[in-house]
Amino acid sequence: MHRQLTSPRLVIATHNAGKLREMRELLAPFGIEPVSAGELGLPEPDEPGTMYAENAAIKAHAAARASGLPALADDSGVAVDALDGAPGIFSARWAGGAKDFAAAMARVEAELAKRGAATPNLRKAHFVSALCLAWPDGHEEIFEGRIFGTLVWPPRGTLGFGYDPMFQPDGFDRTFGEISSEEKHGISWEGEPKALSHRARAFVALAKACLRR
Repeated sequence: MHRQLTSPRLVIATHNAGKLREMRELLAPFGIEPVSAGELGLPEPDEPGTMYAENAAIKAHAAARASGLPALADDSGVAVDALDGAPGIFSARWAGGAKDFAAAMARVEAELAKRGAATPNLRKAHFVSALCLAWPDGHEEIFEGRIFGTLVWPPRGTLGFGYDPMFQPDGFDRTFGEISSEEKHGISWEGEPKALSHRARAFVALAKACLRR
């Protein structure tokens, strides 16, 4: 039995402005008042986990304990088939302390070039998002979403964040950097909810289980 979120206040356990913006847009229909870990001055915990869900849980529980409020954390990344799943859970770390994702994308492209991955069939990748909703008493709910696509070069578009400009989801001729936030993670709750991005797909599962509209 999933636990319902009844508190109107929720900590978004992130210091990433792009991720925070997406989470606020996803939560908007539910009357929740989100506040970020950064706004509360909470430190960023170390993330020693070997899976997305582990790192999401570390961040969510740390924020919930520190704030005394329920907390929601995302751990996400891009896994490239030709790179044996890298950068994966280390996606943010490839951007370095300066969070330079232009450099991170260039590194991915350089690694693909070393392997001769020049054609689309050799440049397959998928985004993964694990969401953890944690309470101060230690209870947690975890959900995961994925989206498959192909990496392009050079990157295209200025929308989104992270690796979005080089990721073209299957069935589209635009990258996540060229797709609006409304199309990327906009969700229609009429009938069966549909979502494009990995984070929105994970959120749909979370919303069905834990949120009330």
